[in-house]
Amino acid sequence: MSAADAAVALERLRALLRAEGGLIATLLAPPHANGNGARQAPPSPARLACEGPRTAGRREEYELLIEAIYEGYLLHYGAPRVVHVAEADLGVLAGDQLYAIGLARLVALGDTVAVAELADTITLSALAQGAGEQALADAVWQAGAAAVGWGPSAAHDRAKRLLLERAPQAIEAMRTSVRAAAGAP
Repeated sequence: MSAADAAVALERLRALLRAEGGLIATLLAPPHANGNGARQAPPSPARLACEGPRTAGRREEYELLIEAIYEGYLLHYGAPRVVHVAEADLGVLAGDQLYAIGLARLVALGDTVAVAELADTITLSALAQGAGEQALADAVWQAGAAAVGWGPSAAHDRAKRLLLERAPQAIEAMRTSVRAAAGAP
């Protein structure tokens, strides 16, 4: 995703949150602000998901809902790009609201497979974060996005099992499942 594409996607997320109103609308950071001063976020997984055949015909909607869910994750663990909170507790609540907004939009599309994959992604990335394994959490997001875009696979299911077992091969299994889903060598 180019910087311009990323900026457009984030502006669409800002517009969605403004339209939601309430507290979340008051927490919007200006474009290009790094709200909490935490580490820089890795590239968004939304574009990867939107490159897959499962999202064809609804790419913008998938991009928006995945950006919402990913922003929720960043409010919990990283450097949010759109929402600025001054207190950690408020960040957790805002993150939960963004999870709910994105998942509700996904449910409205009727994509229960993607709902399950993103719910797993949220859970598994939280486990990786809790273990202090940032690179693994990032790999979980990329693998989850690939599963949304291309569908679940045996390789992805294996990677999720390895993470739950706390196996050291989990990170490479996550990365391999992304390459397999996207058809990369």
